[in-house]
Amino acid sequence: MRLIYNFSIYIYKLAVYIASFFNQKAQKLWTGQAGALSLLKRTLDLNARYIWFHAASLGEFEQGRPVMEQLKNDNPETKILLTFFSPSGYEIRKNYTGADVISYLPLDTKAAARRFVKLVNPSKAVFIKYEFWPNYILELQKANVPVYSISAIFRPSQVFFKVYGGWYRNLLKSFAHIFVQDKNSLKLLADNGFTNVSVAGDTRFDRVADLAQQAKVIPLIETFVKAAKKVIVAGSTWPKDEELLVRYLKLHPDIKLILVPHEIHQAHILGISKLLDGNFVRYTDLNEQNVLTTNCIVVDTIGLLSSIYRYANVAYIGGGFGVGIHNTLEAAVWNVPVVFGPNYKKFREARDLIAIGGAFSIGHYELLEAQFDLLLKDNKSGKIAGDYVKNNTGATDLIIQEIIPLNPPKG
Repeated sequence: MRLIYNFSIYIYKLAVYIASFFNQKAQKLWTGQAGALSLLKRTLDLNARYIWFHAASLGEFEQGRPVMEQLKNDNPETKILLTFFSPSGYEIRKNYTGADVISYLPLDTKAAARRFVKLVNPSKAVFIKYEFWPNYILELQKANVPVYSISAIFRPSQVFFKVYGGWYRNLLKSFAHIFVQDKNSLKLLADNGFTNVSVAGDTRFDRVADLAQQAKVIPLIETFVKAAKKVIVAGSTWPKDEELLVRYLKLHPDIKLILVPHEIHQAHILGISKLLDGNFVRYTDLNEQNVLTTNCIVVDTIGLLSSIYRYANVAYIGGGFGVGIHNTLEAAVWNVPVVFGPNYKKFREARDLIAIGGAFSIGHYELLEAQFDLLLKDNKSGKIAGDYVKNNTGATDLIIQEIIPLNPPKG
């Protein structure tokens, strides 16, 4: 099985190389991975021992972020190396100040893994969610480096649990500890003989709780909502979401809408303007006069959404008519009920919130209208959503106590 895996890695490497001539993302991936070891040689403090965190992309980074930041807060002298597999993670977070060194991770060939582990010589390694790179794990095991998996999810369909998956299952024995998100993952691993496992939950709950504590007060938005009976905040929206939301706004002029599109380039804002017949104010044009006369603000800047959700009576989460919904927890943490489109089933928190009555999925306008009307009259669902977030925080502390014990053994 290892021979097959290593052969497939080289095939993948060849495919990325060929694609790099035609695709910008593939070109960044090829260049970033090829230059990773040179970058590390220039930027690492070779006299220090780093805790190495690896994230596939931006979503996994957000799950590792609370752990990295708490580690730094509790132990300021701790050195952190953060690596990414995907350009969509590295290019956005390459200047993240919570890590001392940030790099692409070279592709998981035996030679690259050996060189990387020898160069970095980490004190510990932390892989986030679905990241299980066999050659890196085996090299870390040879170097006696403790390896952890955090916010992991396991399903029977994964290769670890197939008849032919014995080699992959054995890799999991190399982990010092595996922190899973749910009891189903724990049971699946326990049924396969693993004892190095515990349920910590999802660190994203800690992340949104931290974001809520750090939320910005936005005076002009506060002025906007004070003059409103009810406010809908729609976050990370796409055109299909916006069609439904604008239709509702036009039929309910007593409602105010804060629209935060996922993409804020000029063409997208122009499309929204056409839907609204120009009857809106861009956030960047907002002032003390026009904020009192408009019923719709379109936020055409980034970095405000998690703070803006605090002003909602109901939150709409975009993406559910496309590849999948965006972050529901950023809204739910504010005791706000959430509504989203039909493509949500791969997100555990969305399924959980629906099951307990804190979130609702809609597939067409009539259902959206009925759901909004109901939720704008009664906030019981918002309390349910907020309690769900509060009751699921704490994963970060559990993980850190294992990685860096409060009372480490004397040596």
